[in-house]
Amino acid sequence: MAGSATRAALVLALCTSLAATGCASHAPRSSSAPGPVGAPPPPSPGPTAGERLDAALHGLMVGAITGAIFGPVGAGVGATGLAVYGALTGRSPLGGGGYGGGYGRGYPSGGYPRYPGGPLPRAEAEREAELEQQIESEVAKGDALEQEIEEELRRQEELLREIDREAQTGRALDAEAAQPAPSTSELAARADPRVAPSAPGERDLPAAIFEEDQRKLPKGAIGNEREITARRLSLDADRDGTPELVRYVDPKSGALLYKEEDRDYDGRMDAWTTYEGGLPGEIQRDNDGDGKADEWQRYGRDGRMVAREVDRDADGRKDAFYDFANGSLVSERHLGASGQVERVVFYEGRRLARAEEDLDRDGAIDTWTYFAGAGDKEVVARVEKDTGKRGKPDVFETYAQQGDKTVLAKREEDKNGDGQIDVVSIYEDGKLKERQINDPGLVPL
Repeated sequence: MAGSATRAALVLALCTSLAATGCASHAPRSSSAPGPVGAPPPPSPGPTAGERLDAALHGLMVGAITGAIFGPVGAGVGATGLAVYGALTGRSPLGGGGYGGGYGRGYPSGGYPRYPGGPLPRAEAEREAELEQQIESEVAKGDALEQEIEEELRRQEELLREIDREAQTGRALDAEAAQPAPSTSELAARADPRVAPSAPGERDLPAAIFEEDQRKLPKGAIGNEREITARRLSLDADRDGTPELVRYVDPKSGALLYKEEDRDYDGRMDAWTTYEGGLPGEIQRDNDGDGKADEWQRYGRDGRMVAREVDRDADGRKDAFYDFANGSLVSERHLGASGQVERVVFYEGRRLARAEEDLDRDGAIDTWTYFAGAGDKEVVARVEKDTGKRGKPDVFETYAQQGDKTVLAKREEDKNGDGQIDVVSIYEDGKLKERQINDPGLVPL
C-alpha cells in the first residue's frame, strides 16, 4: 500500500507541476476574426492543467474507494490507475465530470475534435505524447521506489527474525544453566572410568534459532549407505559467520541423522555424531585441535558406551581401546609405538582382575598380574612371569598384605621349562626365610 500510495502521490505532483507549465498551452485561444459562416466551431484547446488536476484528484479518491475491496494493494492500484486516467484525459473517472466529458467539449462525439483537414493538430499531439511520457517516467520512478520500500520491509522482517532468534537462544541457554547441579553420587559415577558413560543428551534448543535448508548427501557423507536428502539446521551462536552446531534431520520422521559441533568456538568443527534410529551411535572427537579425529566412541541401544578408542600420540593410529559391557568397563588394551600390544587389563564387576604386559617390549606378553580386593582397594595377589622367553610363565610369585603394604610371600620357579616347579622360596616380612630345591641337578645354586 505504501508503494501504491507513493505512486499516486507522484502522479499528483506531476499534475501539479504541469499546472504551472501547461496552462498557457491549454488556455482557450482568442481571435478577433470570426470564422466563416457554416464552418465547424473552432477546435477546443483541450483540458487545462487545473481541470487535469481536479480529474486526477477525483480519480485518486474513486480508485482508492473501489479498489479497497481487494485490500490495501487493490486500493493503491485503483487510486494510481484512475489518477493517471484523470490526469491524461481531464475526465473525472466514473463520474462524467471534468473537462466537458473529455477533449470533445462541444463536440457530439467526444474526444478530440476532428478537423476538416485531418487528425489532431501535430502540436497538440506532441504535447499529449510528451505529457504521457513524463507520466510514465514518474510512474517508473514510483515503481522503483516501491521496490526499494518492499526490499527494506523484507530487511526489517529479517532483522526482527534475527532478534527473535537471539532472544530464544538466550532463553534456551538460561534455561539450560538453570538446571539443578548433579548430585555427589552422579558426579562420582561420571568420574569413575569403569562406569560406561551415557551418550551426551541433545540440548533443547528452539527451532526458530536455526537457519534451515535442504541438502543432498552423497553415499558415505555421514555414514549413509545411499544418497539421501536431509534438512540441515545450522546455528551460529556467536555471529562470527561460522556455525558452531549443525544438525542433519530426516525430513520425514524428524529424527536426527548426523551432528557437527565446534565445542571450543575456534571456527573448526571438532565433534561429529552419527545417529542410529535417532540415538547416538558413534561420536568422533578432535581433542588436540589438529582438525582430525583422535577419539572414537560407540554407544548401544540403551544409550551407554560400548567402546572407546583413542589416538594418544596423534600419529593417525588408534593405540588405546576400551570395551564396555552391561554398563561397565570390561577390558582395555594399549599399543606401543611399534603398534604391538604392550598392556591388556581385564575387569570384573568394575574391579581390576588381571593385567597382561610385555615388559621387555619384544612384542610378546611376558608378565601376568592378578589382583584381589582389600576393602575398597585392589592389591596384587599373584604375578606370573616368562623369564625364559618360552611363551609361558616359569616364575610364580604370591603376595600377601601386611598392614597397608603388599609383600612377597612365596616364589616358585620352573628353571628348565618342563612345567615342573624346581625351586620354592618362602619369604617372611618380605625377606627370604626358606628355600626348597626339588631338582637335585640344581644343587648347589
